Amino acid sequence: MTKPIRTKQTAAFYVQALLSFAVSLASVVIALVYLPTEGWIRAFLGLGLLYVVTSTITLCKVVRDRHELAEVSNRVDQARLDKLLSEHDPYKVDA
Repeated sequence: MTKPIRTKQTAAFYVQALLSFAVSLASVVIALVYLPTEGWIRAFLGLGLLYVVTSTITLCKVVRDRHELAEVSNRVDQARLDKLLSEHDPYKVDA
């Protein structure tokens, strides 16, 4: 039985993803603040930005949960198969 190799995220990858998100969010917020238009237009665009960020986070959670559920199901199925194979004796003669 071979176990799948699980790759772990490095700290550098985590920091890079966090910094990338922070820089992109900050740059859009700064652009909205200095946008030469009326305040209500900036508020509307800011609300749209907030909606995009929260829906992105929700999508990430859903994808992660679905992946983890599939991984657990695969492990349970593999354990059942391993049990059946270990109990099976091809040389057993039925009387």
